[in-house]
Amino acid sequence: MSLENPSLMLDFYELSMSDAYFRQGRTQEWAVFDYYFRRVPDRGGYAVFAGLETFLDFVCNLHFDAEQIAFLRKKGGLSEEFLRYLADFRFRGEIYSFPEGAIIFPNEPVVSVRAPLIDCQLLETYLLMTLNHQSLVATKSSRICAQAGKRAVSEFGSRRAHGGDAALYGARAAFIGGAVATANVEAEKRFGIPAVGTMAHSFVQSFDTEAEAFATYARCYPDNCVLLIDTYDVINSGIPNAIKTHTDVLQPLGKRLKAVRIDSGDLSYLSRVVRQKLNDANMKDCQIMVSNSLDEFLIKDLISQGAVIDGFGIGERLITAKTDPVFGGVYKIVSLEKDGKVLPKIKISENTVKTTTPGFKQVWRLFDEGNMALADVVSLRDEEKPTDGYVLFDPNAPWKRKKISGFRAEPMLNLVFKDGKSLAKMPSLLQIQKYCKESLQSFWLEVKRLKNPHSYYVDLSEKLWNLKQKMLNEKSPQLKD
Repeated sequence: MSLENPSLMLDFYELSMSDAYFRQGRTQEWAVFDYYFRRVPDRGGYAVFAGLETFLDFVCNLHFDAEQIAFLRKKGGLSEEFLRYLADFRFRGEIYSFPEGAIIFPNEPVVSVRAPLIDCQLLETYLLMTLNHQSLVATKSSRICAQAGKRAVSEFGSRRAHGGDAALYGARAAFIGGAVATANVEAEKRFGIPAVGTMAHSFVQSFDTEAEAFATYARCYPDNCVLLIDTYDVINSGIPNAIKTHTDVLQPLGKRLKAVRIDSGDLSYLSRVVRQKLNDANMKDCQIMVSNSLDEFLIKDLISQGAVIDGFGIGERLITAKTDPVFGGVYKIVSLEKDGKVLPKIKISENTVKTTTPGFKQVWRLFDEGNMALADVVSLRDEEKPTDGYVLFDPNAPWKRKKISGFRAEPMLNLVFKDGKSLAKMPSLLQIQKYCKESLQSFWLEVKRLKNPHSYYVDLSEKLWNLKQKMLNEKSPQLKD
């Protein structure tokens, strides 16, 4: 966060509930909360998990300084004893998580927080806004990059982002999803993501002629010259002036024009005409980059229409995930440890998707012998991992069953934070991006297609399913004679 101490970046009800717990003497009562999401954005088949490192940094440094305590005291509504408790507060619990960059699916715990009840509660807002935002943008980036194929995707969205943090951490998430660069300079300084840029239309307009603008820019940046050719007329002005700049300015210096960029118009048609003119000028190595409110759907259309494009600059529809700008992650209590007993907890709703799955859990990802993902199984944490002869079944239609063998089971929820610190060195952003790409290759094309993707199987173990059914029956209103 841009705030020096973002610990008050929480909803007030987290403080008021925590004060109530404190007044009841429940500071040592431990609980487990799960973070999961209910629906893939854009009706897609998968999502990408991002934001873990950002969230763990927050947890590591979570404290309430004297200025914040004074503000809360002046605001009122919280007990003085609780404010003194906050003054010495540090997170005391454990965090279990999928690896950052992992492929994730609805209704499975992606992060589990086991900690004193107050500690769990105070993480809620920051956890949700961090993981939801970065997972949303990483998912959008992955979908865009999948349609772009081997063509480079650069994130150009800072000017359309919902504030500075959204731009900065959106660039991080876009890189995890597969983007190769960003326009945001702070993102390179902070995260090492290459910051790139060409020119604006205003640069061209500031000169008497387009040709003069191009020549000036080429002299300034002969080793990395990319010209924006749609300020006036791509075919009759932009591309002829770009070729002239290459011939008259760059070639005498022993340099080549790296690329041209088109930011408006019929990108499919213009790219084909520009490619032909560049080829005719013996400039086959000059690339064509396009931008202009693109997303995965438009990229797919452009490629299907025969567009000749080497790279995409994606702005507003990536940084805001414009076509579906909400990642519906939630954070719910699933168990409570009280008087030496572990008590599973469930929330029941008439809207069945909002009914939670109780218990402290593990997620197993099952792979076949070809390393393709078969299904995810959500089990209670004290269960053994699935082995040969395991029976998968649909938790919503339990009569649909399948016995499987010859697979391996990989635990996805692993301990990443304990005793006030991360347990292992976090991977670099490049390693997270690589893990994301490799993970995605383990899923069938049917899961990854844009329209009507196959629903990947997320099943419950029989023990967990039985627990959930038992609690549903116990908690639901009973029919009376």
